[in-house]
Amino acid sequence: MKRNTWQKFLNWLASLSSKEGTTVKFSPREELVISSSLLFIPAAFFWGLIYFFLGENRSGLIPFSYSFFLGITIFVFLRTRKLNILSSSHQFLTLILPFFLQLSLGGFVSSSAVILWTFTSPLTALLTNKLKVAIRWFVAFILILILGGIVDPYFARANDIPTKINLILFVMNILAVLGISFTLLLYMVNQKNSANKLLAREQRKSDTLLLNILPQEIAEILKNENRLVADAYPEVSILFADLVGFTQLSEHLSPIEMVELLNEVYSNFDRLVEEFGLEKIRTIGDNYMVGAGVPVERPDHAHALAKMALGIREFIAAFPPVNGQQLQFRIGLNSGPVVAGVVGKKKFQYDVWGDMVNVASRMESQGVPGKIQVSRRTYDLIARDFVFEERGVIEVKGKGEMETWFLVGEKIENKKIVDARNR
Repeated sequence: MKRNTWQKFLNWLASLSSKEGTTVKFSPREELVISSSLLFIPAAFFWGLIYFFLGENRSGLIPFSYSFFLGITIFVFLRTRKLNILSSSHQFLTLILPFFLQLSLGGFVSSSAVILWTFTSPLTALLTNKLKVAIRWFVAFILILILGGIVDPYFARANDIPTKINLILFVMNILAVLGISFTLLLYMVNQKNSANKLLAREQRKSDTLLLNILPQEIAEILKNENRLVADAYPEVSILFADLVGFTQLSEHLSPIEMVELLNEVYSNFDRLVEEFGLEKIRTIGDNYMVGAGVPVERPDHAHALAKMALGIREFIAAFPPVNGQQLQFRIGLNSGPVVAGVVGKKKFQYDVWGDMVNVASRMESQGVPGKIQVSRRTYDLIARDFVFEERGVIEVKGKGEMETWFLVGEKIENKKIVDARNR
């Protein structure tokens, strides 16, 4: 029977035990117990027919009674959903009845080693119960074998089954026990593989979600090490971008429209972050923060961030008007040392701290709409490769007077060299 057909049959059985109007499915453990029980019922019934056909009517009643009682316990389970009753009954009947069948047929040899069936008792217990429970059933299996060996001389007799038939039954007992054992193990392996695939899929989702929150290097540290994540970086560049007139714009747009607008804009910013190998630090409302040189140091941190700033300006310039107005961003850049790390135990985030970050924020907040303002430190790092417009000295809150520049674009000669390298 194909697995999907068998699964449909199990689902139908589960529906018999569900209340009207509800959908119930068996758990993996319930499926395994039910499947093993249903596997044993026809096998025992078939063996009973064989013994009746061979004239051993009393012996034939034993596997028939096994099928009958096991069928009753399945019915009780479907009515009560008490799995322990079905599981314990199955293991008890499988352990005891082959022993009595051996005695009724005249011992080990005359019964064609029918006691081998008792091995399926600890096996099903191992697959469907806790390890301690399975060990108890295995000990019971050993004791039954020992008891069978002790009493065998007292029950040994020659029955009416011909020697050749007895040999065939011996082979059939071995094949049947091994076949059922292999089938149960195969079923368990399939269940395990399905669970592992589901676990791997959920793990990938979890990793993807984690990487959307943290840099990959930091995520790996948090997954594999139990330590505080905090490092000092001597050379880093930070960019802040802020939507001009956000408050006024939000008054004319519904909350959903505002979120959709920010999502579209920031999704394109995210694309630029990925394109230039940068690290998005956070977004707060209409404010977007990016770092270069954290958590992986790079010598071209200021160059990479300047290119992203130009990319933002180019994207915003081509963006269609919203509510009749063209979007504008103020962008600020600064470079220098920072401390970066993860804060919090719950809802944690990767962040950067330092005076340099404050200056980068001031470069944005005290900038000009539609322009990219950079500090002296950033200007000195990239002046050879980019075109600037000198703004002059401005009063920066908390820092006093500072000399700043507006980033205009990348120098044509340098851009040609970069484009040639990328071809």
